[in-house]
Amino acid sequence: MRGEVVYLYAFDVADEIALGLVTEILSKKAVPFVVRLSSQIPREQPLYQPLCVEPLVTATIRQQPVRVVVRVYGVGVISVTFRVPWHADQWQELYHLHDPRLDNGDTLDRFARRVCDEVYEGLRPVLIRSSRIVEPEAYTAFCITDLGQETDTVTWFLQNRREIAGLLTQTMPQLLSDEQVQETLRIRRSYEKTDLVVIDWDAALIVDTKGYMEDVLYVLELANLQLEEFRMMDHRLDKYLDRAYDDLERGRWGIMLFQLRRTLSKLRRFRVDVTRIADEVSHITKFLGDWYLARVYLGAKERFHLDHWRQSVEQRLAQLDHLYQIFQSEIYERRMLWMEAAIVLLFIIDLVALFLFRH
Repeated sequence: MRGEVVYLYAFDVADEIALGLVTEILSKKAVPFVVRLSSQIPREQPLYQPLCVEPLVTATIRQQPVRVVVRVYGVGVISVTFRVPWHADQWQELYHLHDPRLDNGDTLDRFARRVCDEVYEGLRPVLIRSSRIVEPEAYTAFCITDLGQETDTVTWFLQNRREIAGLLTQTMPQLLSDEQVQETLRIRRSYEKTDLVVIDWDAALIVDTKGYMEDVLYVLELANLQLEEFRMMDHRLDKYLDRAYDDLERGRWGIMLFQLRRTLSKLRRFRVDVTRIADEVSHITKFLGDWYLARVYLGAKERFHLDHWRQSVEQRLAQLDHLYQIFQSEIYERRMLWMEAAIVLLFIIDLVALFLFRH
């Protein structure tokens, strides 16, 4: 067997990146990434195109060169991809590729972080509400372009089901139960007898004896990007809701009206920002007019539980709406209290004035 292993890293670095202002990334001209799709898709179908560069980075894994690809997305994500060729006679030879080290002893995670940091520093002027870089969403794709004597991927798959499941789960095939093998291989797609995609939670297997799999890799990258964005939005909403509830609790014990209004203003802006980002992240896959790629994306969407993450974000947005109404009600009650106090004070002043003028 022969192919390459592709490591995908998605870093959330900002709410938005102004791609129209980006001309260079890592001192190289940034160009839109174009993936070759089926000629059967509608011509007017929109195609999401991030900016892409391939920096000249010297690194090797087991004496094999590491190809580095960087893509920048307008939704505030920097994607760092490493591609390493491989050749193996036995399945066990691929297991070490799940989490390899560079030949200089460094880990891929740290290497990806350094590349992202360099891109981040160069893009600072065009980052809108940048955020501290946290742990990325990582994913591994094992790509095979040569099956040896076998030419039919369906037959090859049936003969190697347990080995494929073992590779994707990083478990010795003989230790896996039949149920786990079935679950690992449950989400798979195939268009011709020359291609096959098996999607698991942490890794995927992509087979295409014709040699072109950029479109499928791009779909997996987009799904991985969406998972990172929804995960980060969910985390930010949790933290913001905790702070907002603390502000509300303090407000019941004497916080001033202008402080409540300031919290309400922040709440309103945050709610609008998160709603907009969630919509933009969901819309980046609208380009999938190619029905096969759409099926691949739906498989990745199911495996990554993207609908559940989206629902979690929407539930917290609903909590924000509820909290927004509570703050509005609190402000209204404070206003009415101050108005009543002012009326009572004016009434007392009026009585005092009448009493003094009589005497």
